Amino acid sequence: MTKLLSIMFLMIFTENYVLVQFLGICPFLGVSKKFDSAIGMTGAVVFVMTLASAVTWLIYTYVMAPAGLGYLQTIVFILVIAALVQFVEIFLKKYAKGLYQALGIYLPLITTNCIVLAATIQNIDNSYTFLQSCVNGLSAGIGFGVALIIFCGVRAALENAKPPKCFEGLPITMVAAALTSVTFMGFTGMAENLFH
Repeated sequence: MTKLLSIMFLMIFTENYVLVQFLGICPFLGVSKKFDSAIGMTGAVVFVMTLASAVTWLIYTYVMAPAGLGYLQTIVFILVIAALVQFVEIFLKKYAKGLYQALGIYLPLITTNCIVLAATIQNIDNSYTFLQSCVNGLSAGIGFGVALIIFCGVRAALENAKPPKCFEGLPITMVAAALTSVTFMGFTGMAENLFH
């Protein structure tokens, strides 16, 4: 149980893929303008990452590793992720058209979002069990969502503050991303002492 809590804390706060490892910046910056889009993208990423972690762990453990095909993991994992994203896209298009239109181009970008691939590869590299892999994928998705939602608020506050002309647009967005990243640095010492 301690190991699962440690994985959750690390992936949400201290090893957050977006704010610490700078992976998945494209959808992070693109969807953070509107709170509704940020929530929708969070749900889609959490679902895809959790399911991708489970499916890729099973495929690797029971098919690829016994057959000596571990060198194909990146290709196979990308195919699994692409199939899951297609499933999410079809589901949203049919049952949540507003969210589907709000996410726009960013929904297919989950396929190439390196966060999802990084989580699935990390599960294998760290020799996680099936449950640990699922928790890692879920937590990494939640970490992406927490960072995205906080960033959405910081970005809105900074843009409403009417920055100087030279800071409008992308520069103030980068300042907001830096401020959001700094807030997560405070958790670094906690992780070492909380679970060890």
